[in-house]
Amino acid sequence: MTSLKMLVALALALITTQARAEDEDAANRKPVKVVATARIEVGSQGALPIYVSADWSKSLPGITRAILVLHGRLRNADVYYRSALTAQAAAGDAGKSAIMIVPQFLAGIDVAAYHLRADTLRWSLEGWEGGDPAEGPQPASSFDALDAILARLADRHLFPDLKQVVVAGHSGGGQVVQRYAIATKGEAALKADNIAIRYVVANPSSYAYFSAERPEPQIAASCPGYNKWKYGMEARPPYLASSSPDELEQRYVARQVIYLLGTNDTNPDHPALDKSCMAEAQGPYRYARGHSYAAVMAARDGGTPNHRLWDVADVGHDGDKMLTSACGLAALFELPGCAAAR
Repeated sequence: MTSLKMLVALALALITTQARAEDEDAANRKPVKVVATARIEVGSQGALPIYVSADWSKSLPGITRAILVLHGRLRNADVYYRSALTAQAAAGDAGKSAIMIVPQFLAGIDVAAYHLRADTLRWSLEGWEGGDPAEGPQPASSFDALDAILARLADRHLFPDLKQVVVAGHSGGGQVVQRYAIATKGEAALKADNIAIRYVVANPSSYAYFSAERPEPQIAASCPGYNKWKYGMEARPPYLASSSPDELEQRYVARQVIYLLGTNDTNPDHPALDKSCMAEAQGPYRYARGHSYAAVMAARDGGTPNHRLWDVADVGHDGDKMLTSACGLAALFELPGCAAAR
């Protein structure tokens, strides 16, 4: 190839990469295509749109497992609900006794575009990923909204046979789940009634660290905000402010957490990858960031005996393939077949 052809090819590659990034960013900043029609009240702070696979306004005997699936940064809960139902069907008999729940964390542009009720909760475009207060109608954290869902599930009049709750998320949803597993107040009611809970963190762009240590210390050294929430423990939002980092870490380590990482999620230029210096300090791409975080946590005093990391072979940044893979079904429904779980 001549030098001119090489330059042209390089320029085209750069333009394509930039266009993909702009498309992803544009999609994130546009109103969602579909808004869930069901609602759950988050105390007196507002209402959250939600998809639910059964009528949970009445008693549901026979439901033994509840699975929450959290959408990514595009707020496309409809897409994730379809994946949740696909996983439920793939689980066979184990899926028949499960209820699938997909909440939707909307932004102000969504509420305005669809002229939604004034009590509809809305966050900044990405603030919901870290538990930030809502922009309206009241400053409810996205974690408060998840607490409200867990409170509904803890109601024995509605769920007399419930034995387990799984909170799972992919990509941006994985970011929510990892932070919620640190911060959650809502699991207390479940545990008080002997309902088990675990958290499934799939392919997030970043993690919340408990110390200043990072896999890429040189990047961290040149990044003033690298240790602020949602990447570290500094400047935590109000939902977490009453607990110290040590207290949050001890609770997190005690919780059941599965990290699901696609072995092909290795593109450092993926358009939806967090490329801020705060995230880059955690590694070059999602697969590396996940392994590095799990290794740092495992190296702490006492390790992390309740945390597991499962590689999902030959899958990249694809929520549907992650959730419906053998390891995804093992994480959600405790089915056999995940080689990484052996």
